[in-house]
Amino acid sequence: MQTAIFVGLSALAVYVVKLVLEFHRAVASVGNHPGLRQVFSTVLRNRLSTVRNRRWFTKHLDFEKHGWDGITDVCAWPRANKGIVLADAAAIKDVTLSRARFPKPVHRYESLVFFGRNIVASEGDEWKKYRKVSAPAFSEKNNKLVWDESVRIMADMFNTRWNNADEVTIDHCVEITLPIALFVIGVAGFGRKMSWKEDTTVPPGYTMSFKDALHTVSTGTITKLIVPTWAMGLTKHLRHVKAAFNELDVGFLNFQRLLIQIVHHPYFQAYMFDMIKARKESERKEERYDLFSQLLDASQDGTEDGGAQMSDRELIGNIFIFLLAGHETTAHTLCFTFAMLALYPEEQDRLYQEIKSLMPDRSRLPTYDEMNSFKYSMAVFYETLRMFPPVTNIPKMSAEDTSIIVGNSAGATTAIPCPTGTYITIHTPGLHYNPRYWSDPSSFKPERFLGDWPKEAFLPFSAGPRACLGRRFFETEGIAILTMLMSQYKVTVKEEPQFAGETFEERKTRVLNSKPGLTMTPIRVPLTFTRRAFTSD
Repeated sequence: MQTAIFVGLSALAVYVVKLVLEFHRAVASVGNHPGLRQVFSTVLRNRLSTVRNRRWFTKHLDFEKHGWDGITDVCAWPRANKGIVLADAAAIKDVTLSRARFPKPVHRYESLVFFGRNIVASEGDEWKKYRKVSAPAFSEKNNKLVWDESVRIMADMFNTRWNNADEVTIDHCVEITLPIALFVIGVAGFGRKMSWKEDTTVPPGYTMSFKDALHTVSTGTITKLIVPTWAMGLTKHLRHVKAAFNELDVGFLNFQRLLIQIVHHPYFQAYMFDMIKARKESERKEERYDLFSQLLDASQDGTEDGGAQMSDRELIGNIFIFLLAGHETTAHTLCFTFAMLALYPEEQDRLYQEIKSLMPDRSRLPTYDEMNSFKYSMAVFYETLRMFPPVTNIPKMSAEDTSIIVGNSAGATTAIPCPTGTYITIHTPGLHYNPRYWSDPSSFKPERFLGDWPKEAFLPFSAGPRACLGRRFFETEGIAILTMLMSQYKVTVKEEPQFAGETFEERKTRVLNSKPGLTMTPIRVPLTFTRRAFTSD
């Protein structure tokens, strides 16, 4: 027995020594540059803790602590691994523009291919194909459709959902921003309108509405990645997440049926494959500018001229990505926007005064041609995106032995060695809260976006060739919704007796509390919307 224990302890000691040596070699391989030294790998930290929340909460503090806007991140177990974390605008620009040197580690996005290969989870020639087919869909005509439908949906919400009430109280703002975003992507993405009255409909054969299923999948993706399949039925929450994935079909076929709730809502007349087949075989009798039609046309045109072509499954995979990314990012960003305006009434009043000056007759609807005139709406939207970037880290990796030049607040620069296989993280909160680029970065100051501002230090849509295709779609929708709502209603934080004695900072922390998800997710934003008096303001 003693011999066995001795042998076991000796083997453990050898293993530990090996780990320590490999750890020190990893530190040396990145030039002993200062940074984070961790026991567990990034993957394990993702599973055992909320590392993305840590990046959100620390923002620029880790960079200030180590004296550089590029730091290293080296772990010891289960094997030594190294990474470089960036909050330096020049270094980030170099990384995002050098796709060959710093490709996207697409294996980290495998969770997003259960509906089909897509532009987010691809690289190289596959990504080029998806980009070529998808880019024409995000056209100026589609943007106008986005604006017009966003305005229509908001007017319908005032009249149908809120019944033009003088006061509307919402327990969590995503209760309105989520369906708004989903309705917009429904019509501008798929060419089919959904109404507020149909919002809660659960079709025969399903256990939840499309809105609820899609929202649960988007917020429950991390849960599904962490929790083993056999454990998905152990709690009520896990069973709900499992049911939502079943509704949206991780197995793919049910997803075709579920998408019909948007494409042929509320009548289930065809499967998605049938729609694709019918569209490919039919003559184009009318010009349609929704993403679904444009994507099909672009793929079909590629076939005719020998260019890019997608399979039906690839079409559905990309459609799903645009649907998922489009609805959640918008819903969460708008939720944070309304929260910030409720917390900072002086900024809300400035926004309203601009809207009122541009729209003295607030009974009319703003037009797409006027979008660029709503400068403070855009400034408020951008400031929210700066303070609450949807994605807190953008991963890259080094495809060759190279180096990355980083700077600091003193104006010095240094080169960090970057061996092949090194993971690189673009730390969005670190960049957005970096005082080198943003004065008083923790304060909500939309006016900073009215003049010259550091565009290379603003990355809510990523940058370089892989920057978000749907940026203009997203901005158009957001500005239309924000302008419409602020023109009609004033927003305040809902008064609740249990929070009567809290300070402003306590209220701010509570209302802006968030959790990791596919995008930055607000936990609970309780708001009250009070109708503005048209004749006395």
